[in-house]
Amino acid sequence: MKNITNHKRTFLPGIALLAILMISFSCSKSSNAYMNPATNTTGGSTGPGANEVFIQGMAFVPAIISVAAGTTITWTNKDAIGHTITSNDNLFNSGTLGSGKSFTFTFAKAGSYGYYCAIHPTMTATVTVN
Repeated sequence: MKNITNHKRTFLPGIALLAILMISFSCSKSSNAYMNPATNTTGGSTGPGANEVFIQGMAFVPAIISVAAGTTITWTNKDAIGHTITSNDNLFNSGTLGSGKSFTFTFAKAGSYGYYCAIHPTMTATVTVN
């Protein structure tokens, strides 16, 4: 019995240590970068520039962008799966964009233009034109 008791004393702390390590690695910066793609520095990707929106981490980044009338916005799909840029008022629709593909649209008039991904309708964003 003494031999089994000694194994339990070393085995259980080992399991606890393994669980702690797994939790700490799952909360590392690289997993957080997926949740907030604008801060992703692990893959060498930087955030979008002026008048750009990235589709990354199942989100439009930034989710709200403000531009002057006459500005062209470029959306680029950084995800490995297809997405669309579909306006709420049917003003523009990119069709399905594969990974690495881009879509542009020029906003001629002032207003607020909501849009979403028709494949993943919970992905929403807004362009505000002044």
